[in-house]
Amino acid sequence: MLYLDHAATTRVLPEVLQAAWPWLTEEYGNPNSTHELGLRAAGALDWARGQVADFLGCRAGEIVFTSGGTESNNLAIKGIALANPRGKKIISAKTEHESVLQCLEFLQRVHGFEILWLKVDITGAVDLAQLEGALSPEVTLVTLMTANNEVGTLHPIAQIAQLCKAAKVPLHTDAVQATGWVDSTVATLGVSALSLSGHKFGAPKGIGLLYLSGKTAVEPLIHGGGQEFELRSGTQNVAWAVALATALNSLEPQQTAATRATAVTTTFIDAVLARFPQAKLTGPVPGISRHPAIASFTFEGLNGETLLLELENNGVICSSGSACAAGSTDPSHVLLAMGIPEDLAQTSVRFSFGHQTTMEDSQTALAALEAALSKLTN
Repeated sequence: MLYLDHAATTRVLPEVLQAAWPWLTEEYGNPNSTHELGLRAAGALDWARGQVADFLGCRAGEIVFTSGGTESNNLAIKGIALANPRGKKIISAKTEHESVLQCLEFLQRVHGFEILWLKVDITGAVDLAQLEGALSPEVTLVTLMTANNEVGTLHPIAQIAQLCKAAKVPLHTDAVQATGWVDSTVATLGVSALSLSGHKFGAPKGIGLLYLSGKTAVEPLIHGGGQEFELRSGTQNVAWAVALATALNSLEPQQTAATRATAVTTTFIDAVLARFPQAKLTGPVPGISRHPAIASFTFEGLNGETLLLELENNGVICSSGSACAAGSTDPSHVLLAMGIPEDLAQTSVRFSFGHQTTMEDSQTALAALEAALSKLTN
């Protein structure tokens, strides 16, 4: 079986599991205890935090461990908004992940915030001129993802950060889908807050982090013992923090991974578009502000879920978009926001490649797609 759904989740790397194992077994101390077991656990947690800080190019005290990308997004968006509401205006786009959209809906419904939605074009790109015009002292926060998880659109976060900095508005980015593929160092991006999730790059599910600039005020969402610099109470998951740090250390250089994946993905995209007239690429064209490992298409006249099942019958696992929306019969909110008609959005299929996906794998996927389309269209 060929797995091409890496944007949904990735396999835990063997070296990651090996690094975490001692902290699940004999080294079971609570990192907040002052006895020997606890102090060793605290040392492991400090090591993990330091490794993450080195990866992102920030201070260790700016890293908050969470349960994953959804919690990180919640803490960043709700936490920053409630700590410094200013004019109670937040700028975002309707192509964001559901964990962002639901946070914004909550702040609007419960706390009276106004959400200013940026226009997106047919490729999923936001209107930077509209953003610049909307920025003002009334704006509490801008939240925009680095890489779209469904269609692969890359937002120019560094450029957006410059606009936000000039207006003195905090910028949060959901970088969950970017890790290992796009430069996510905070010095490059210039953001106030950044979310990551371990299971997207070889760590287990259930561990993530939020980078928070030391200058950014945040209201905690979880109250209790004051762990994680009083921003996220609860006994820390030392094993999974070590796992996340190890997974980051195991990633090959970002530019190397991106260059190789872009070649594989571009070859696959070109072949699909050349062979199958009903296929239309969603998101940007290859090489222009596009995630190096995501290829998403609509197939006019077909049902996306039926095509997915037929692909699986032919040995290839992929998806119709966000795993968080799996099982829903509703069309992708991302595609609808991009202006794709509802009936066409229902036909979408996403192939998301991994760090180990080869050119031969892409040819296997192409053959499976050809067999699936042949059966469904004859």
